[in-house]
Amino acid sequence: MKRIGLISDTHSHLDEAVFRHFENCDEIWHAGDVGNINVLDQLEAFKPTIAVYGNIDGQEVRLRAPEKQIFTIEGVNVYMIHIGGTPPRYAKDVLDDLGMEKPDLFICGHSHILKVMPDKNLGGMLYMNPGAAGHHGFHRVRTLLRFELSEGKIQKLEAIELGKRGRN
Repeated sequence: MKRIGLISDTHSHLDEAVFRHFENCDEIWHAGDVGNINVLDQLEAFKPTIAVYGNIDGQEVRLRAPEKQIFTIEGVNVYMIHIGGTPPRYAKDVLDDLGMEKPDLFICGHSHILKVMPDKNLGGMLYMNPGAAGHHGFHRVRTLLRFELSEGKIQKLEAIELGKRGRN
C-alpha cells in the first residue's frame, strides 16, 4: 500500500500546510507548473517526489521533471502530464497515448479546477486533477488530493482545501 499526495500548479508557492497534509504520505506527485525549482527541492527533501513540468516551468524544472511520467505502482498503471484536457476532451497527442498505454489513473493539472471522475469511454480509467495549490490563476480555493494505492485499487481519496487564493 502506498499513500500519495497529489499537488499541481504551485506557481512558485508552497504552502506550509502541504507538509502537514502530506505527512503520512509515502510519495508526493506534482502535476506541473512547479514554478520555482525551490518548490521541487522542498518537496523532494520531504518525501520521494515524482513530477512533470508544466507550461510555465523553466529549464531548471524541465531538467529534473519530464513532460510526462508513465509508471506502475501497487498494480496501478499511471499516466501523468501537465496539459491533458478533461474527459472526454483530451489533447490529441494525450488521447493517442491513453489509447496505447491504457492507464488505470490519468493525472493532469493546468486547468486549476479540482476534478476526479471515471472515463467510461476509456475503460473506466480514473481522471484526476488536483486543482491548483498556488496563488496564481483564476481559482478561488487552493486544493490538493490525497489517496491510497493498494493491490491495483485507488482508494480513500480525499480532497483537501488549503484556503482561498491570494491576490496576484
